[in-house]
Amino acid sequence: MQTLVVATKNAHKTQEIRAVLAGRFEVHDLCAHPEIPAPEETGKTFSENAVLKALAASIHFPGWILADDSGLSVDALHGAPGVFSARYAGANATDAENRAHLLRELTPFPEPAQRRARFHCVLALARAGEVRGIFPGTVEGVLLGVEQGEEGFGYDPLFVPDGYSESFGILPAEVKNVISHRARALAAFQQWVGVQQFLE
Repeated sequence: MQTLVVATKNAHKTQEIRAVLAGRFEVHDLCAHPEIPAPEETGKTFSENAVLKALAASIHFPGWILADDSGLSVDALHGAPGVFSARYAGANATDAENRAHLLRELTPFPEPAQRRARFHCVLALARAGEVRGIFPGTVEGVLLGVEQGEEGFGYDPLFVPDGYSESFGILPAEVKNVISHRARALAAFQQWVGVQQFLE
């Protein structure tokens, strides 16, 4: 089975990627490599940051590297938190602190129609210092005024995807791993794999 190193130390992301790619790739991440520093995410877009992370990790590994950059974009907040999603409440903010900060920012927008948002994910594939592919995914939805559920991570307890009445904090992983922004980016990646004969 082909090995794929995910350029992250976020175990939640790795778990989702491993679940979606199960049976096709042996997925590892950087959790076992504390000596490898995370690159500074200076990109202005999810794509730029994904590429930064993929290329940085490809220096340390000879094989295929997949990097993820993702976040939430809220219409009423002019696209914020965007690429700053993981540090919306500060450089070392927890998921709970980021959610609390987002809810405070949304106080002037109490109606569901005012809380349209979407999750973005961009995956960058690299090997030997070269980017081989970029795969985006998006899921549209609305933000709740209070947290709902304890599943998932990040902003999941606040986000209800279109077509559903429950947040990603309640919806089972089996559903999220089909409809989420990351699942859709991974679907694009797998389609590319089939066309490009990735295992060669």
